[in-house]
Amino acid sequence: MKQQCCTCGCADAKGSLAELPVGTKATIIGISPQARGRKKFADVGIVPGTELLIEAHAPFGGLIRVKVMETSMALHKDDAACIMLEKTEDADNE
Repeated sequence: MKQQCCTCGCADAKGSLAELPVGTKATIIGISPQARGRKKFADVGIVPGTELLIEAHAPFGGLIRVKVMETSMALHKDDAACIMLEKTEDADNE
């Protein structure tokens, strides 16, 4: 079942960070208005238009490690579900 953070329509985009597999490159197209920590996201470069790489999913689905602007960081899956992305390519296909 698709996890949806809010009803503002942002989930109708391409998909959330929580849904994409490891090795996927994607561009951020939106962040839910109800997302907690929107300022924190902006401070680390998680803003619309930024490209990121999904590096790993932690066991049991708690955290997702992403690379944004040459920096790796971990996000909780609930927060990742509020970040909407458009897949650009798989990193293995470069």
